[in-house]
Amino acid sequence: MRTCDLADSSLISGAAYDEEARLLCLQFREAGCYFYFGVPRALFDALCAAPSPGTYFNAHIKDRFRFERDPRRRRFGPKARRG
Repeated sequence: MRTCDLADSSLISGAAYDEEARLLCLQFREAGCYFYFGVPRALFDALCAAPSPGTYFNAHIKDRFRFERDPRRRRFGPKARRG
């Protein structure tokens, strides 16, 4: 598992990448953790090196890969499911 700290990004606080599974995990500051499937390692490396990780994400990852929200994260707010 490879990781990078994106402390200077206003959108993403950190990223982790599993090369064998080609799985990218992004920790968004406001929205929590999302998993992106089938991501090449080169995109992870470029995201970590980008001057603006948020801009890089929007241009090269967002809407290009299947993703899921971390199922362990509970939703809050008006659309939250009530138990």
